[in-house]
Amino acid sequence: MLLPLLLLAAVHGPAPSAGPESRVATDPRAIVSPTNSAAAPVPIEDLFFSRSVAGPAWSPDSRTIVFTTNTTGRSNLWTVPAAGGWPVQLMQSDDRQTNAVWSPDGKWIVWQQDKGGGEYYDLYAVPATGGEPVNLTHTPDVSETGALFSSRGNRVAFGSKTKTDAADNVSVLDWSSRQVTQLTHETSQSYSWRPVAWSADARYLYANRGFTGGTDGDIYRIAVADGRAECLTTHEGKLAIAASALSPDGRTLLVTSNEQDGYRNVALLDVATHRRRWVTHTHWEAAAGNFSPDGRTFTYALDEDGRTSAFVVTTATLAARRLPLPPGLTTPTGTPSAYSPDGRSLLVSHQSSRELPELWVVDLATLHPRQLTRSAIASLDPGRLPAAQLVHYKSADGLMISAFLWMPFNHARDGGMPGVVLPHGGPTGQTPDVFNRTAAVLASRGYACIAPNVRGSTGYGMAFQMANHQDLGGKDLDDEVAAAKFLVATGYVDARRIGITGGSYGGYMTLMAVGKTPDVWAAGVEEFGIIDWLTMLQHEDPSLQEYEKSLLGDPDKDRAVYEAASPIKYLRDAKAPLLVLQGENDIRVPKEEAEQVVKVLKDAGRTVDAHFYPAEGHGFAKRENQIDSMNRMLEWFEKYLKPATAETSARP
Repeated sequence: MLLPLLLLAAVHGPAPSAGPESRVATDPRAIVSPTNSAAAPVPIEDLFFSRSVAGPAWSPDSRTIVFTTNTTGRSNLWTVPAAGGWPVQLMQSDDRQTNAVWSPDGKWIVWQQDKGGGEYYDLYAVPATGGEPVNLTHTPDVSETGALFSSRGNRVAFGSKTKTDAADNVSVLDWSSRQVTQLTHETSQSYSWRPVAWSADARYLYANRGFTGGTDGDIYRIAVADGRAECLTTHEGKLAIAASALSPDGRTLLVTSNEQDGYRNVALLDVATHRRRWVTHTHWEAAAGNFSPDGRTFTYALDEDGRTSAFVVTTATLAARRLPLPPGLTTPTGTPSAYSPDGRSLLVSHQSSRELPELWVVDLATLHPRQLTRSAIASLDPGRLPAAQLVHYKSADGLMISAFLWMPFNHARDGGMPGVVLPHGGPTGQTPDVFNRTAAVLASRGYACIAPNVRGSTGYGMAFQMANHQDLGGKDLDDEVAAAKFLVATGYVDARRIGITGGSYGGYMTLMAVGKTPDVWAAGVEEFGIIDWLTMLQHEDPSLQEYEKSLLGDPDKDRAVYEAASPIKYLRDAKAPLLVLQGENDIRVPKEEAEQVVKVLKDAGRTVDAHFYPAEGHGFAKRENQIDSMNRMLEWFEKYLKPATAETSARP
């Protein structure tokens, strides 16, 4: 009986709240440990044998969907009938296969695949009915990503980047000859290109050219014959504008822009006049989606404080309908479009703190959603998973911070609970209301977990995103420390038993925290985190070098900024035992960073351990390594955050 009520809400769609300025601080004493008689530790194996799903694409006849899933423990391509049914494995590889797309005639599927987690991709193709894969590009020193077929299927556009170049450019592959022509030739190492859409006659490609730091960008129309590029969004100063789709009649681009006071909003851009017709006016974060095949509707997603809703909008009137899915993270998804080619259905991804990411098919006539994939194994009971709750607190300087909090079941407010802070990656990223395996493991075993969206995060406007510029590990670290204090203020958590763990920038923040604020933390687990921004420049991929410079400035002129932001300056003062987990083939945070961490702490006589994973890149993609790394993290926190002489009620 719930669905009709949700459907009614979807049709009329409640207006979004004003934005980040509407937040008020949460009373920490209002936080409670829920009662649940069925509570039990979630088996780690259950979490990782439950599948992940991503990167779907409709077949041209709207009958089949190809997507990436790790059902076998590897992220490979599978297909499933759009009407529902049992998925069938299409390709098998030890390496990641992502971003699949069908040829317009439905005969081929093209995808990108790297080697050993190294993030340098070749484009591959396979007959849609199965068979031997064909490597279309054969370029170990060039990464090709984001394949996009022209309407007749005789050309494929994609992004291309060499190992020695920081910039992505737009290239085109002739399907018959397999010859590749590079259309753009970026001269600035700080900007990259991404193809978005072909014109119907394939004479033009529409593409985004964006600044590595995400603060600037424009939309271009590129003549395929000679590569001449016309800017459609010329502006002064820093302004981030990007297209996501072209209308079927070729007259309108669907765009996301932060022209409205630095907040991302959705607009319709007239290709001929360059005028904008604004769709949203929010201080939250809106993101443009796709046009329907007939152009009468389009989609966008709205991120309101880490919870995302999806909307279908009537192009003529801009009347919006919210899709009727529960709170969490709901986004239209599909390459090149979330709309089915027949225009009858919309493909949507949905997840929450208790629900794994799943694909849903929404009937556009009724907005009725139907779950397509079922990724959780039977023993993974959502009722035994602590749900995330959105909280807000003020940092040391009074800035309001949002965070998701997971409270264990069945605990007394006696100040004896261990707590863990979960910093996210980026720093230009966000922790939304997603299915968080780390939080599920820890919270079901008696740890209060909090994941703050500290300054520098996306989702709260450009000023907030830039608030840690040239201050990495400064006030954003204060925001993480304030999260630990919020846990203690609930009355549940022991200030002497707080840990911190994260990956990438979350790993960096873990290192910065235990070194710069050593008395706050009782243990840390860092995954592929940065110890020295200057040595990072010597080893990381050129595109990441430019991203680092966008955050910290020129490494020569701003050397003092780099040094002040590097954990190596503080790590010798660490008191918390630290576990280091690292992929050996990581091009983003190379293994040399982890090796430095271990050496510094060993030389200082601190407690440290490390494990390196072969044939893994930035993050662990192989199931056995995901399970192993989670077990190591849990064992570390069990050893250093829980009393040696007593078991808490939440432990097995």
